Amino acid sequence: MAAAFARHLGSNRARVLSAGSAPAHEVNPVAVAAMAEAGVDMGDVRPRRWTPGDLEQVDVVVTMGCGDKCPVVPGTEYVDWPLTDPAGQGLDVVREVRDEIERRVRDLLRDLGVDIDTRSDR
Repeated sequence: MAAAFARHLGSNRARVLSAGSAPAHEVNPVAVAAMAEAGVDMGDVRPRRWTPGDLEQVDVVVTMGCGDKCPVVPGTEYVDWPLTDPAGQGLDVVREVRDEIERRVRDLLRDLGVDIDTRSDR
């Protein structure tokens, strides 16, 4: 959801990679539905595992509670967002997680100096 919001709000003014240390086999369909409600299409997103090459290309790595499984690349900024895992949650909980992720993505993009597409404001 964070990567989808970053792409949506940043309108290609920030390069965004999305991967995980232990990705699921498919994107949570409840998360896809919650994001669609927010005007963000995640229908074509597929989970994938991060690679060392991914991490070498980025300035900021946002983690969401991966603990010791989180990769560390010297010189890269890390931000951890401990959030409720939407896996197995109902739509009401996933909406709350979605809204918190959107708020954090907006703040991160602003902190990075990325202009947010005001047409994306809800």
